Amino acid sequence: MLLPKDEAELSAMVREAEGPLWIEGGGTRGAVAGEGVRLGTSGMSGITLYEPGALTLVAKAGTPLAEVEAALEAENQRLPFEPMDHRGLLGTDGVPTIGGVVAANVSGPRRIQAGACRDSLIGVRFVDGRGDVIKNGGRVMKNVTGYDLVKLMAGSQGTLGVLSEVSFKVLPRTAVQATLMLDGLDVAGAVAAMSAALGSPFEVSGAAYRDGRALIRIEGFANSVDYRVGRLRDLLAPFGAVEVEHDCQDLWRDIANAARFAGTDDEVWRISVKPSDAPEVAARLGDARLLLDWGGGLIWAGVAAGSDPRRALGGVRGHATLVRGAPESHARLGTFHPEPAPLAAIAAGLRAQFDPRGILNPGRMG
Repeated sequence: MLLPKDEAELSAMVREAEGPLWIEGGGTRGAVAGEGVRLGTSGMSGITLYEPGALTLVAKAGTPLAEVEAALEAENQRLPFEPMDHRGLLGTDGVPTIGGVVAANVSGPRRIQAGACRDSLIGVRFVDGRGDVIKNGGRVMKNVTGYDLVKLMAGSQGTLGVLSEVSFKVLPRTAVQATLMLDGLDVAGAVAAMSAALGSPFEVSGAAYRDGRALIRIEGFANSVDYRVGRLRDLLAPFGAVEVEHDCQDLWRDIANAARFAGTDDEVWRISVKPSDAPEVAARLGDARLLLDWGGGLIWAGVAAGSDPRRALGGVRGHATLVRGAPESHARLGTFHPEPAPLAAIAAGLRAQFDPRGILNPGRMG
């Protein structure tokens, strides 16, 4: 395994590569499939700049996510997008890295309020398939170049370049948290309740559904949270009795991490749809084990091995990703949803531009 200790070594290793490179952060996604040399980024680690007053943090790509979160917590700050930890779901070890979070655009329940990882990302440094070092963005939320490479690299899965450094805009932590809970709802009722809450002016920061219970999260200063909880109680009363619990960090961490699927035999798919389409898709999924997040816009589905829940999307705009499955399921069904021809052409053009030799995670998103 290649393990560069800095950007210069990373550049040299990519430039001198004679075949495919399979990029790995902290190893939390399990064994890399396919042929080629593994290249890890965990040797490039450390927070290089943190200015709490400017709400800005810069870290090398291999920096453990826990190290970033600990530094922010010490200043009563946080990453806005509540990144997921895949280890419980995938049954893996390893250490989640901040570069891996960016490469997969990993975003948790707070995405409905604060945006995805890519929306907090303000700068990147990476090495392209030629071995050239490229920088885009910086320490302020401003971009006047041609390609918005900051947004392009988020979610590119290491197919356009190997991240060496990432920069974020961070936010203060909230003082108080409360979760409103409504029991006994089916998916349609839960989506209706969540949509009502999200359409209100009361700044919902989480809206999820599992096991017949809709969950609505409110965060902020104590007086503000108390007021908004009271107003939301009235708003949600038509959907059933509303219970309120405070300090539910573990609950929302489990939702972010899709913990309900940990240790099960299900193959797990991540399905993105419009929230209004979630009830129809859920009904088509039949007896699948479900967890809804983002007000119904994200459906986690646990299905029998070899099943293809993409069939539930017939006529519905959306896409599905196989997050946990047997190797034969990945081989037969693919990991990512097939792209429409125009989008596939654009993606191929970008890969040809940034990785003309086709050595960076080839086939990863194809």
